Amino acid sequence: MRADEIFARARDRATLTREEAYWLWEEAPLERLAAVADEVRRAVVPDPKVVTWQIDRNVNITNVCISGCKFCNFHCKPHEVEREFITSIEEYRPKIERMLELGGDQLLLQGGLHPRLGVEFYEELFRELKHFYPQVRLHALGAPEVAHLAKVSGVTTRQALERLVAAGLDSLPGAGAEILVERVRKSISPAKPSVEQWLEVMHEAHLMNLPTSATMMYGHIETPRERIDHLLTIRDLQARCPEGNWGFVAFIPWIFRSTGTRLEREGVESHFSPLEYVRVIAVSRLILNNIRNIQSSWLTVGKPTAQLTLHSGSNDMGSIMIEENVVSSAGAHNSFDAEGIQKAIREAGFEPRLRDQLYRERVYSGSKA
Repeated sequence: MRADEIFARARDRATLTREEAYWLWEEAPLERLAAVADEVRRAVVPDPKVVTWQIDRNVNITNVCISGCKFCNFHCKPHEVEREFITSIEEYRPKIERMLELGGDQLLLQGGLHPRLGVEFYEELFRELKHFYPQVRLHALGAPEVAHLAKVSGVTTRQALERLVAAGLDSLPGAGAEILVERVRKSISPAKPSVEQWLEVMHEAHLMNLPTSATMMYGHIETPRERIDHLLTIRDLQARCPEGNWGFVAFIPWIFRSTGTRLEREGVESHFSPLEYVRVIAVSRLILNNIRNIQSSWLTVGKPTAQLTLHSGSNDMGSIMIEENVVSSAGAHNSFDAEGIQKAIREAGFEPRLRDQLYRERVYSGSKA
């Protein structure tokens, strides 16, 4: 009877206890878990026949980073002058114009924890980008980057966010969460801002009504229960968001890719299981009872698995990602164009619908190039 009770509470979008959440991961039969997650998805999304997708471009602001993340092949240390770069406005322009030709509307801007780039640098960058391309949304930085640049500039998290928003920041991605358990974070990202700092940045963004997303990178050194603890932390932070504010608009879990990483050299390799990813999506849908949109990471899990999750709690396929460097450098080589992602959604039995970052419908008229 315990299974019936927990699934009934999940269907009602009740706030599950920690033990109930652990049970979903450890004991719930996958077929029934996925079916209940699909029921909940159908109940909470505006149109259950629709799966949304997006066109944006991921541009790396810089590759210089002091965080020492063991899962990242992309970064370089400040003294590696032969490798370091800071993207110039002249380099942004053809990237943005190509994105616009392909029907995109948003730049996902991420970089590293550069020891010399403070809030003034990002203010100038955002203002310049908005001056040339006022129609482009800036989905930029992550909580660790905000915490870091605030520290570099000697300002509070709130002051940094207010200045960034005034300069053109439209929304904050969930980057840098990994697993929100300090044991894990200290091991895989020794110099990255703490779990508490990640949560502080996101909570300040929610108080300001700055839209955000949340992520989880799993499949490295964390335990299964630490994955659930991560989800509960995200849910509980969302519960603190003022009513009517955006908070976390979406949640995106993705699998750690180990190729060439320091973690791999230390003996930690990625072992991808499609059925495990289905379980991740399903438990995310049931535990995150206050986040409407659950996105599948086709980039890291591939088309067939992503299609399967659309029947297991996910309602979004994310972006075609015109450019992506960080995860790809660790072995993720899946790709989609606009036609391909729409075809994949239709093959799974759904109607594709182009969206913006706030899940508002956009009209896709095809590539202009």
